Amino acid sequence: MEDDPVAADAHVLYVGRVPGFTAVGKAHTGAEARRALERTPVDLLLLDLHLPDVHGLQLARSLRAAGHHADVIAVTSARDLAVVREGVSLGVVQYVLKPFTFATLRDRLVRYAEFRAAAGEAGGQEEVDRALAALRAPGPAALPKGLSAPTLQRVTGALRDAGEGLTAAGLAEAVGISRITARRYLEHLVDSGRAARRPLYGQVGRPELVYRWVPGR
Repeated sequence: MEDDPVAADAHVLYVGRVPGFTAVGKAHTGAEARRALERTPVDLLLLDLHLPDVHGLQLARSLRAAGHHADVIAVTSARDLAVVREGVSLGVVQYVLKPFTFATLRDRLVRYAEFRAAAGEAGGQEEVDRALAALRAPGPAALPKGLSAPTLQRVTGALRDAGEGLTAAGLAEAVGISRITARRYLEHLVDSGRAARRPLYGQVGRPELVYRWVPGR
């Protein structure tokens, strides 16, 4: 459930790329979600917490009261830990903070599948801990050598603010780094699915590449 149609389409594509998962529908409001779930019960909801007609946790609470027992992966830009604690009691098994990449969602879905696959009776505390640990995300992946998290954050902000995209030269000027360094960060964002590139024609010689932020990432 996602109110942004572009992001919703991206999430559907993401889910479809993870083996074992099928996106059976999408909804842009809480009301649409309730109607869809009456028609087609599901095992897992990818739920935006900020829907136009209801807060995601209120929707989750009403679905529980109506007898829907689907687990929830919450999608949000909010970082309020009180919301996180409240969500635990409502079946929220994972949180994904916006913007996120396909790799991030894939990791959450794979871990959820491992958690659901655990069956039988645990032989002891260690097996219980191992089953629950499947839901916990690993630490952040290391950046390629030579890239730093603070600079990546500045690059990401500049690219997101540039609606029509930026060339490596344009980014270098905006962020205050060299053109070669700017291209390395841009290519890293492309490799991680957070940016896309296209050639800029109309100039003499080799066309320049324009990079833009991919909505919903």
